[in-house]
Amino acid sequence: MMRLHRITDYEKLDGQKLMELYRESNTDNIDYFYSDIADKAEALRKVEERFLNFVQNEFFIREGSEYCVLEKDAVWVSALRLSRIEDGLYYIEALETHPAFRRHGYAAQLLNRVIGVLKPAGPFRLCDCVGRTNEASLKTHLKCGFEIVPGPAFDYLRKENEEHHYGMQYLFQCD
Repeated sequence: MMRLHRITDYEKLDGQKLMELYRESNTDNIDYFYSDIADKAEALRKVEERFLNFVQNEFFIREGSEYCVLEKDAVWVSALRLSRIEDGLYYIEALETHPAFRRHGYAAQLLNRVIGVLKPAGPFRLCDCVGRTNEASLKTHLKCGFEIVPGPAFDYLRKENEEHHYGMQYLFQCD
């Protein structure tokens, strides 16, 4: 059975399950953040600590921020961060699926559930930035009704263009 968790408070976030889900990405970030540390296990621990510190002290302090997590059989299989930028404008980031659960449509299920949660509030625009080389994420977004926005991608949280990304948007207009 699939369950959607909408987490709005760091204290309610299961850091261990979250780090299991993001382990591959965090491992990829070792050289970026801690190339000077020879012990890769120690470097990974520092990357994960940095990640959780960001979530606690930067992400969750912004009003209208939540972690959306799809769980199957007590395992967190896919997650994303959702931020309300202003009324009717939302931004997602860090869409990730656990490597053992990829190619089963879980990221699409998560995106569709998030869209379904937002619809009752009325018209909205949901934006994301997807790396130009991330074909799986691009296909997933398009499958869920997102469109590529002309021009440079825009990161609404950093308030800057993302040169190596596609800007994606999902528009919902009430009938």
